[in-house]
Amino acid sequence: MLAINYSTLRNNLKNYCDAAIDENETVIVTRKGEKNVVIISLDKYNQIMKSARNSEYLAMIERGIEQLASGRGQQHELIEVEEDE
Repeated sequence: MLAINYSTLRNNLKNYCDAAIDENETVIVTRKGEKNVVIISLDKYNQIMKSARNSEYLAMIERGIEQLASGRGQQHELIEVEEDE
């Protein structure tokens, strides 16, 4: 993980973008008086987003299991789907 200031990034943007992509580096850009930002590769971003979606899905399943365990489940008849001939 690298931490650099905005001016350094501006002067060496290509090098830091290459580091994020080629070396899987996380680059934290500090900005005086402003919120900091992070530069990561698209692959790393996609992995983070996938993990977040999986976490949300698993939490939803867990809530459903808890509802069933506490007796708040409902039983439904299965819908039969006829195959087209």
